[in-house]
Amino acid sequence: MPQENKIKLSVVIPVYNEAPYLPSLFEDLIKYFDTNDTEIIIVDDGSNDGSTEIINDFKLNKNYNFDYKTIRLDINSGKGKALRIGIKNSCGEYVLLQDADLELDMKDSLEMYQMIQANDEIKCIFGSRYLSGKLKKNNYFFNNLVGKINSLIFNIFFSQSLSDVHCGLKILRGSVVKKLNLTVNDFGIEIDLASQIVRNNFFIYEFGVSYYFRTKAQGKKISWIDGIKSFYYLIKVRFFDNNISTNLSILYSSIYMAYVGSHFGMGLGNLLFIICFFIIGTIIGIKFKILSSTVIFVSIYIGSFFGKGNGTSLSVLIFFIIGIFLARYLKKYFLNSKINYLF
Repeated sequence: MPQENKIKLSVVIPVYNEAPYLPSLFEDLIKYFDTNDTEIIIVDDGSNDGSTEIINDFKLNKNYNFDYKTIRLDINSGKGKALRIGIKNSCGEYVLLQDADLELDMKDSLEMYQMIQANDEIKCIFGSRYLSGKLKKNNYFFNNLVGKINSLIFNIFFSQSLSDVHCGLKILRGSVVKKLNLTVNDFGIEIDLASQIVRNNFFIYEFGVSYYFRTKAQGKKISWIDGIKSFYYLIKVRFFDNNISTNLSILYSSIYMAYVGSHFGMGLGNLLFIICFFIIGTIIGIKFKILSSTVIFVSIYIGSFFGKGNGTSLSVLIFFIIGIFLARYLKKYFLNSKINYLF
């Protein structure tokens, strides 16, 4: 008979040039997760500042009860690559993703672990640096702004309400991990991870965490450039990693709504209406597939026969809202049917 897996929790920690922080990191691991049903997986992403030696010395220490694994990458390949390798080598019932830089309090990690254990309905929890109730050391304005804009765009693209999609502290059940097919190598891994969780119909819970922002001088790795690159990943995971039915729906909806927008305004105003309606159509195409989108558009068409002048615009708006409600009902009704990909 195969031996039952005794590992309850896998803690995956990517490390790149974090020598000053590793001793405190190991102290916290022993303080909060020193049990024989826990495995700690350190993925050294090509460090060259002495981190490798500290990681190996701790292994010789043996002053701990958890299972300690180390993986060394010969060259620096990015946080995403390190996380993917760590996750692939994990075997716990729960997988905790933890940064090594001590910006996030490991006490919060333990609380998140206790929460997901206590409630079978919770499949994953994301830490959030923006939810209230925890101690914060604020980061730079631009970093903060880009992070919030990224979260907003993610929410629009995937119909979510997350406050912090980029937080490095997350815990997932093994059932969620098995569904993931992560491909990103750099900091865009957070977008890749969140999008795949949503696409597999898992609800993401959030937990407010303490945050102690580091400066570049203190070893901060992520920059505003990574924030800009996140916009690329948002576009990629939403518009290029879809199945055929979703892509067709986006194309169909955006073109139709742009056509509707072309009937409003004149000159530059007309162009602005076309752009705005194109964006609305794109969002409809993301949210609804071909048949449910058609219900919305038929409703708009019917509404165009009522009223005159501004009254027609009001009628179209009312019928558009009615169409949205009908489309949502149909999507829910056919959710478990063989033709759900059309709704």
